[in-house]
Amino acid sequence: MPKRPTHQLRPTTIEPFPSAAAGSVQIAMGGTRVLCTASIASETPRWIKRDENGDPTHGWVTAEYAMLPGSTPDRKRRGPDGRSTEIQRLIARVLRAAVDLDKMPGMMITCDCDVLQADGGTRTAAITGAYVALAQAIAAARADGRIKSNPIIGPVAAVSVGIIDGQAYLDLDYELDVRAEVDMNVAMDGKGNFIDVQGTGEKGVFSRAELDTLLDFAGKGIRNLMKIQKAALRG
Repeated sequence: MPKRPTHQLRPTTIEPFPSAAAGSVQIAMGGTRVLCTASIASETPRWIKRDENGDPTHGWVTAEYAMLPGSTPDRKRRGPDGRSTEIQRLIARVLRAAVDLDKMPGMMITCDCDVLQADGGTRTAAITGAYVALAQAIAAARADGRIKSNPIIGPVAAVSVGIIDGQAYLDLDYELDVRAEVDMNVAMDGKGNFIDVQGTGEKGVFSRAELDTLLDFAGKGIRNLMKIQKAALRG
């Protein structure tokens, strides 16, 4: 069992990472480390709505996620898989909640999340770190005059929660995750609204009261993560 209190995050840092991308950070949550970059492109998907002149009326934010071969004790094989596809769609959905796409017409930002080391909570760490990289990329685009007004609505972040031996826990590492009776990932915005909640009774069921406790734990953890994001963006 972890030595930290059950309602406390693992030690978390978000630090700059050298990259040619417009935004680039490495987030560490306990033993989990994810490299998050945000790259800007001027070509948007073909399906995006266009005006009478053929110009796109809004921009787009998407994401890709991968676990590198050395991120786990048993080598992770390269290439797409169903789990990675589901996770990168989740990351992209949450990140789009952070921006007003109408204020970045004709611009697409791709956030790449590469897991360097996995010890539980890789998807939630990826979301939290990718938001910082996204905000950096948008700041760079504004500085270059590629967009006129700030499309950032507010921060987004995510964290895992779960129930182990009948006790609620925040920010599950691998040891806790594999033992969890209930496993949940929660993403929220800066106003405390939920963007995505994925919860499963892995080895049992959970009550409404237990759900409320898990969501309370997640909310407090995410507020702390947003403080770390804010400090990282101040540089």
